[in-house]
Amino acid sequence: MKKLRSFISSYWLTVVTVVLLISGYVAYTSAEGTNKFLFPDLTLILGSLAANWQLMFTNMFYSFTLIIPSICISLSLALLLGILLGRNARLRKAFYPIVYTFSVIPAILLSPVALMVAHSFTSASIFLIVYGTVWSTLFSTITGIMSIDRRYLDKAKTLNITGFKLVRRVILPAASPTILGGFTNSLRSSFVMLVFAEMYGAQQGMGFFVKKYAEMNIYKNTWAGVLFMAIVLVLVMQVYEHVKSYILRWTT
Repeated sequence: MKKLRSFISSYWLTVVTVVLLISGYVAYTSAEGTNKFLFPDLTLILGSLAANWQLMFTNMFYSFTLIIPSICISLSLALLLGILLGRNARLRKAFYPIVYTFSVIPAILLSPVALMVAHSFTSASIFLIVYGTVWSTLFSTITGIMSIDRRYLDKAKTLNITGFKLVRRVILPAASPTILGGFTNSLRSSFVMLVFAEMYGAQQGMGFFVKKYAEMNIYKNTWAGVLFMAIVLVLVMQVYEHVKSYILRWTT
């Protein structure tokens, strides 16, 4: 009972806002003069969601085959380069302008080249997702390492902690709040790039599902796809927030 009261106390405003948004949509679609072709009734959207859930899950799993390896590659590159540039002032001064220059080039501009050069659509999509998401985590890693309290490094030196052990036991834990903050932005961006890639030329995926039915002018399926995608993204972000809270359990 105590947990229920705590949940209600924390999320009652969230529930009220969602109810108001749903009520507003229902009222809008019920009014005269509304474009019911583009904005179908909520019952039609929910009916489409119930009728196509198996197809939506199939597309979701295809999307995950793109985004999971992309996130792993992006995170690995960001940590590797971030540690090198964050720890070495000479390398940082030499390569930071180059990294910054590449980071300001939108990944969308590279999509035609990626699709022509890559051996498959999958590899092109992974490249675009990695390119569009690596920068936030990379810059956060550099900033987090540069911001580490010097006393931690001095104590590690006194204890003769060097090399990979220093990175694993001192540098990454101390910089992890900043790194994970940047990775949050990268994770959000990865879904944006995923949807763009799937809308560009995929034959499966959550983005393809939405584009397909929009082109067919079946907007009840289009909105059902958007709703399903939103639910998936919220669940993924909630899982990540719990993982982040566990990793940063030592912080305030």
